[in-house]
Amino acid sequence: MVSASDRVKNPPRTSVWLDRRTPSRTRRTESPAGLDRNRITEASVRLLDAEGLAKFSMRRLAAELDVTAMSLYWYVDTKDDLLELALDSVYAEIAPPPEDTGWRERLRELARSYRELIVRHIWISPLAGTFLNIGPNSMLFSSAVMDVIRATGLPLERQTGALAAVFQFVYGFGTVEGHFKARCDATGLTQDAYHRHAMGTIRAQPHLRKIVETSDDLMAARGGDTVEEMRERDFVFALDLLIAGIETMCERTGSPTTAAQ
Repeated sequence: MVSASDRVKNPPRTSVWLDRRTPSRTRRTESPAGLDRNRITEASVRLLDAEGLAKFSMRRLAAELDVTAMSLYWYVDTKDDLLELALDSVYAEIAPPPEDTGWRERLRELARSYRELIVRHIWISPLAGTFLNIGPNSMLFSSAVMDVIRATGLPLERQTGALAAVFQFVYGFGTVEGHFKARCDATGLTQDAYHRHAMGTIRAQPHLRKIVETSDDLMAARGGDTVEEMRERDFVFALDLLIAGIETMCERTGSPTTAAQ
């Protein structure tokens, strides 16, 4: 049982970025040879990509690095510290869009990059909703997003709502896309083969076939010869709808929004 005095000495970790305390394990005079926080973080990302969040552990990471689990505690206090470090590190993969382009193109570029990040690293979806995302790379991404939202010309009180509309849509879209792709990879099927198999199974059941048949015209009108093409059309159009919504709100409030912005 943890006493009150222990809680005062070691308060709960809020974030690896807010709590700068050194790891609590007793250190020796020298750290393990060849090991540092960057190398540990890079190995964490590789392991999360390969095996997923559920299998990630300090013991498994230590084996990947060919060190003892205790060696990791020279640099981090908990597994959550590692997850926060890994989460922030992948945000460095999102390059800021060119500043000399209009806000619409910059917004599209950031949205597309964020979607690709979530699909590429499907483990970040639950972590992005768990941690504060205030690491240096995450904050640079947030800064780029806020610059674009400010450039829309929306009134200040509307800007966070626009940000939420666009990037929570991208978060949800990318999460579903990433998990579908991972499921297909796990079965050894392409996305198209998996989709055909699923739809064929549904159509073979009379009580479900009618539901699918009512959407046949809609699916045909959607266009695209592959699952990825259909998904891309949906993403582009949905993002265009959100941009049109921002433009409309600017017009309603009398705020300037031009192609040059």
